[in-house]
Amino acid sequence: MVVGAAVTIVVVVVAARTGPSGDRVDGAPSAGPARSAEPGPGAPAPSADDPGIPGMGRATTATRARRGSGRPVVLVFGGDVHFEGHLRPALARDPAGLLAPIAGELSSGDVAMVNLETAVTTRGVPEPKAYTFRAPPEALAALAAAGVDVVTVANNHGVDYGPVGLADTIVALGGAPLGAVGIGSDDTAAYRPWRVRVHGQRVAVFGASDVIDDPLVEAWSAGPGRAGIATVKGDRLARLLAAVREERTRADTIVVYLHWGVERETCPSGRQQELARAFVTAGADVVVGSHTHRVMGAGRLDGALVAYGLGNFVFYNEAGANGESGVLRVTVTGRDVEGYEWRPARIQGGVPHPVPEPAATAARQVWEGRRACTGLRP
Repeated sequence: MVVGAAVTIVVVVVAARTGPSGDRVDGAPSAGPARSAEPGPGAPAPSADDPGIPGMGRATTATRARRGSGRPVVLVFGGDVHFEGHLRPALARDPAGLLAPIAGELSSGDVAMVNLETAVTTRGVPEPKAYTFRAPPEALAALAAAGVDVVTVANNHGVDYGPVGLADTIVALGGAPLGAVGIGSDDTAAYRPWRVRVHGQRVAVFGASDVIDDPLVEAWSAGPGRAGIATVKGDRLARLLAAVREERTRADTIVVYLHWGVERETCPSGRQQELARAFVTAGADVVVGSHTHRVMGAGRLDGALVAYGLGNFVFYNEAGANGESGVLRVTVTGRDVEGYEWRPARIQGGVPHPVPEPAATAARQVWEGRRACTGLRP
């Protein structure tokens, strides 16, 4: 867990923070016009090196040794989070303690990240879609108290309460003690990474969605002078790939968190595999994702780590496979993925609880078996 507070989004502030080993940790969050932060990555023209996905290209060589400072960093990832249903009154009663059962896992790493699948607002009009999620600003305090350092809001629920809810979400994130990616006051902000320095390693985190209801894609996608989320729909994929390639010249470790896949599937779709390959080729070292409400397989792709589905995390539907959860721990030294581990959990009362042994070993074996349909290596 990165210790301390950073103010992010709307007005971006570079906050000096102290990491687990006492390092200076400089967070340059992702969304909102920069005030004193390092400028976000540019978006150079897509490379024509690859004839497949537009803008795929080749990774730019990093400006220092592959292993950066040479010191390992532990990244911890969880899946989909909202605070609907019975979670809402529980949040109101005890924001700081709501996620206590899983806080130890989240805080055990250097950087912890989840997918915040909700608008953060008490206002707005629900969008014309089957399910709409919103949460009060106390939700951000609950996540920070549990050890979450950065969230992605690039998903198919981040703008569920229209322009008013979107504006409120950006404001709430701007005052929150955690970072955010995949959302912003314009496209420059939404496609900018959150940056943090841990143990001398420069880590950059991007977020984007491949899942938005078709009628809402244009209205929800961030654009010039238009608030919204980062997406990889259509030609917007080239924008994010270019940002990753540009970031490769300054970061030691690059993470891309995607909202993708087909709901209730435990094997990746062709589109997911295509996107994973594209981002690894562009220079990502870790590609993780959520959306399917299922825990999916993970493994190595050309030296990078790909985890196709982290499942639900803080979620009102915990019946059967919907309640399978956990955290993914990834140890990286610069570009080298030294190891990774699935820590199984089970959602109870909307909150993930670590699974005790021997059930945890059995759950890990199931997770390992799901690699078989991914095309990834252990």
